Amino acid sequence: MLKIRRVKKRYGTFALECSLEVKKGSITGLVGENGAGKSTLFKMILGLAFPDSGDISLFGKSPEKFGSKDREKIGVVLAGSGMNRYLKAGDMQEMLKAMYSRFDEEYYRGMCGKFCIPLDRPVKDFSTGMKSKMKLVCAVSHGADFLLLDEPTAGLDVVSRRMVQDLLRRYMEEDDARSILISSHIASDLEGLCDDIYVLHEGNIILHESMDTLLTEYGLVKTDPVQYGKVEREYILKIRREAYGYDCLTGQKQFFRENYPELVVEDINLEEVVAMLTGGG
Repeated sequence: MLKIRRVKKRYGTFALECSLEVKKGSITGLVGENGAGKSTLFKMILGLAFPDSGDISLFGKSPEKFGSKDREKIGVVLAGSGMNRYLKAGDMQEMLKAMYSRFDEEYYRGMCGKFCIPLDRPVKDFSTGMKSKMKLVCAVSHGADFLLLDEPTAGLDVVSRRMVQDLLRRYMEEDDARSILISSHIASDLEGLCDDIYVLHEGNIILHESMDTLLTEYGLVKTDPVQYGKVEREYILKIRREAYGYDCLTGQKQFFRENYPELVVEDINLEEVVAMLTGGG
């Protein structure tokens, strides 16, 4: 559904260079620290910014060729975007009805109720979390084929973040031709939701992996300095120095468990993989 090929974009000293694909029927996650280039990439997908080189194709078209019917097929949440602070959720309902031929008024009101969004209060009275939920409800209420969600859980507590994840799962179950590209700097928000994951760091994709592969085959090999000197380096992706020796990120944890039974090989989650690859944690 979405194909990004060798796209490059430069802003001053920052350079973005990446390729990425979102397949029909899948949820693809894009994780990276603030400033990694996620929002820049999303703006280019929407045609709000243009690459210096490379190709972007959504629904088989480049963004600059989108017509009104193409845009109706997209639901968007952009990090940092605002809403008219004097509008009420009830006002937005009327606006969305006029903008989208497939807008589902009953669904919209139901989601507002579920997320405790009052229809009769202006946005200026909303908390940060309520504004985030409001933007998501607007994005999913017209049956879009493709959701582009940039930090949709920003400002939400743990319970609300789980509600968002459940909403997106149900959204995909309703139509297996839909797709989602979702970004977050909170890796745990993506781990139980996405089919595959891209890690963006300082403008570059440094990892693309299916979530199943990452959770079942990746691991952390712990060694002292003597053991580290003896291990096979071919399957080590990143090394981090610790007080006791080294933590070694691998995509082949079973190899180390079978061939180095004396080593501690731990399972690893997405957050830990990202921290290892980006130098955090």
